[in-house]
Amino acid sequence: MRFLLDAEQREFARSLDGLLASSDTPAAVRSWAAGDHAPGRAVWARLADAGVFALAVPERHDGFGPLPLDIAVAFTELGRHTVPGPLVETVAAAALLDRLGDPDTAAAHLPGIASGKTVASLCLTALGPYALDADAADTVLVVDGDVLRAGAQPGPVQPSADPARRLSQVSGGAVLAQGPAVATAAAHAADMAALATAAQSLGLGRALLARTVEYVGRRTQFGVPVGSFQALKHRLADTLVALEFAEPLVHGAALALAAGSPEAGRDVAAAKVAAGEAAHRAARTALQLHGAVGYTDELDLSLWIRKARPLRDAWGTPAACRARVLAA
Repeated sequence: MRFLLDAEQREFARSLDGLLASSDTPAAVRSWAAGDHAPGRAVWARLADAGVFALAVPERHDGFGPLPLDIAVAFTELGRHTVPGPLVETVAAAALLDRLGDPDTAAAHLPGIASGKTVASLCLTALGPYALDADAADTVLVVDGDVLRAGAQPGPVQPSADPARRLSQVSGGAVLAQGPAVATAAAHAADMAALATAAQSLGLGRALLARTVEYVGRRTQFGVPVGSFQALKHRLADTLVALEFAEPLVHGAALALAAGSPEAGRDVAAAKVAAGEAAHRAARTALQLHGAVGYTDELDLSLWIRKARPLRDAWGTPAACRARVLAA
């Protein structure tokens, strides 16, 4: 199995990096955390124009996919730039609706997701009672056992380690579908969500490492850059190795999902735990090596640091992922 990206995928990543670098995502994150979704929705529209959400939607519903590897490429860049919003949940909702096998339901929702006009939040009650950014979503889907409901209403926003991850319990909604097909589609959606979250974590970790390397290269002590100290070099090298190890696991899991491999769930779980732990390591390294300034909310670095642990636990905690790998 070849895990390296081709030239087109690498160029896609570079184009997204450039697009997001010019979008002032830190300001969008701060506004999103305060309940102002307009700057984040503007970034969302630019991503939709670049085809990001169409990657999760089949061609018969105006998409390009589903293309799990390209989704992983895109979400690595979204994590690198800490883009706010229910990005993972929208892609997972597309995967669920596509796999459900109901043409009318798919036709009603998937073209809007592909175009970026529909922001979706998805809650699988088997994994937890909360939906992400349900207050900002155009449609909220809830899977409870073998019942799929749409149009659920969000409750009050709950505190989160990452202020831009606005969690709320949801209730109500009309039944869209029920039966074994719902549970099967939800399992597939959960795998797609775990893959996208793993890719986000990978990008987040790489951004944290790059910012930390740049900082210790210009901060001096005893007349020399602190980055020249052996202990710091080892800490940074360990962080890099963890990220480098996680990347082929993320790409391999994407390829397994694309191929419909019976081992795809195991591969996704392995990628999720590796990328999540690597990003968490990068956040701890960044916090420590930035010193006291790393604790300040005013520093944009805090937006990346505070996202690492929630991403590590979202759509499969490390313990749950390890258990799934061992069971397989």
